[in-house]
Amino acid sequence: MNLVVGSTGLLGGEICRVLAAAGKPVRGLVRSTSDPAKVQTIRGLGAETVLGDLKDNPSLVAACRDVSAVISTVSSTLSRQEGDTIESVDREGQLALIDAAKAAGVERFVLISFPNMNVEFPLQSAKRDVEQHLKESGMTYTILQPSFFMEVWLGPALGFDIANATAQIYGSGKNKVSWISYQDVARFAVAALDNPAAKNAVIELGGPDALSPLEVVKIFEELRGEAFKIQHVSEEQLRAQKEGATDSLQESFAGLMLCCAQGNVIDMREVLERFPMQFGSVREYAQKMG
Repeated sequence: MNLVVGSTGLLGGEICRVLAAAGKPVRGLVRSTSDPAKVQTIRGLGAETVLGDLKDNPSLVAACRDVSAVISTVSSTLSRQEGDTIESVDREGQLALIDAAKAAGVERFVLISFPNMNVEFPLQSAKRDVEQHLKESGMTYTILQPSFFMEVWLGPALGFDIANATAQIYGSGKNKVSWISYQDVARFAVAALDNPAAKNAVIELGGPDALSPLEVVKIFEELRGEAFKIQHVSEEQLRAQKEGATDSLQESFAGLMLCCAQGNVIDMREVLERFPMQFGSVREYAQKMG
């Protein structure tokens, strides 16, 4: 049995789909407050669901019972509910999940994190603490550190509004990022369960081409045949936003935007030798978005 934690999220739901398509048994951890439509989607795949919450230790112990592998994609950043914070979910909750998995005899644990970034903020600190705890747990672990998801960072929620041909650009827009599709991260996470090269490994993941945000805009302009209206948010503004944040989530979002502005290039040549697979490009994403 494979337990997916964060199963109603963008990445977690896709991991459930990939597992089910491969004929692997799936159990999705869901909350009583989870979107019923998303829960039904998971069940429609043939997966079972179990009620639980990272802030409720007994529910984690029950969820991990008879599980051979855990894949955790969970984060409070996009699915925040009452009582959810970086500290209670991304740090303490994930630490509790690792302990529950170990106590239940889980053999394999795949954690979705993100690459080391040269800006300190609460979400990064939480991720590093969780990674270290997992390494010391005694379970066989795989820590995946994907770069920025194109579907999120090149989408309307973060100011990249394709439908209205407007783009909010963090920083100068000239620093390159190895944009990656969440669908490819899902496929990689499932492949990692059976690939010996993923055993006790930390693996950075990036898409097939590193492009600056301004280069990304040009691709969309070319495909759509219209110019985008660009608005820049300077690194100085992002630093001020980070320093003036009133909670850890605001500070972390500002930190992530600052890291995006500074660029994040990941060389995948060595990884792809051990995990041969094709990753989708920004151009393919742009064509799909129309």
